[in-house]
Amino acid sequence: MSHRQLGKTLALVPAKAASQRIPRKNLRLLGGRSLLDWTVRVALAADVFDRVVVSTEDREIAEEAQNLGAEVPFVRPHKLAVDPAGVVDVCLHALDELEAQGQHFHTLVILLPSSPFRSVFDIHASLDRYLESDANFLMSVTKLEPSPLSALKLDKQGFLSPLHPEWIDRLGAKAKKQEVPELVRCNGAVTIVDVDRFRKEKCYYSYPLAAYQMPWIRGIDIDTEHDLVFCEFLLERSLILEKDLLGRSK
Repeated sequence: MSHRQLGKTLALVPAKAASQRIPRKNLRLLGGRSLLDWTVRVALAADVFDRVVVSTEDREIAEEAQNLGAEVPFVRPHKLAVDPAGVVDVCLHALDELEAQGQHFHTLVILLPSSPFRSVFDIHASLDRYLESDANFLMSVTKLEPSPLSALKLDKQGFLSPLHPEWIDRLGAKAKKQEVPELVRCNGAVTIVDVDRFRKEKCYYSYPLAAYQMPWIRGIDIDTEHDLVFCEFLLERSLILEKDLLGRSK
C-alpha cells in the first residue's frame, strides 16, 4: 500500500529525562545502546517519514538524538517533562512548535523509546493497517495472556472474589472460542493519528480506533528494571536480532 496517502508524515519520539520508575530511562543501555538509539535507528530505517523528531528537555538526550540522525528543532518546556503532563501534551506542543517554523503535517506517528523491539516491518504494517482501516487513530497492541477475565480481587481481609463473575465458569477448558473476547493492551510501540483530528480531540483514545497487533516479544514495554533485565536476556539468547528489526520482512 502506498504510504503517500498519509500526506506529510512526522515521526515523533518523546524522550524526557525525568522518568520516574527508571531514572533517565531513555538513555539506559540495552545491548550496549540506549533505548533512544533503538527507536531512532528503526524510525530512520523505515524510510517513510518526512521528519524524525525527538522531543526532550534534556541537553544530553538532545545530543544523543542528533548524533543518531534525528532532529531536535526545539527544546521541550520543563513543565511538559514532569507529571501530570502526558504524551498527548508533548505531541501537541511539538506540532505547535513545528507549525510555528512553517511545517504542517497530515499524519503523526508516535514512537516511544520504551518499546525498543518494534521493527521496520511493524512500522510499515501499522501504517498499512491505518490506511486500510480508514480510521483517524491507530494503536499497536499485544494480546493479554492470561486473560484478565479470570482475575480475582483480594480484599483487605485476605479473601478472594472474581473481578468478572459472569466469566468465571466460561473460561479455561470450558471456553468456547467464539464467546471469549480477545483482550489486548496498548504497548506504545506505534501510535498513528490524523493531525487535524488529533488537534480537535486532544486525545488518541478516539474512535473508531484501529489496532495493529504485534507479537508479544516485539511489543515489550520497558517500565521497570526487571523489564530491562529481561530484554537483555532476550538479546543474549539471540531471541531478538537487530538485523531482523531493521529489515522490512516479518
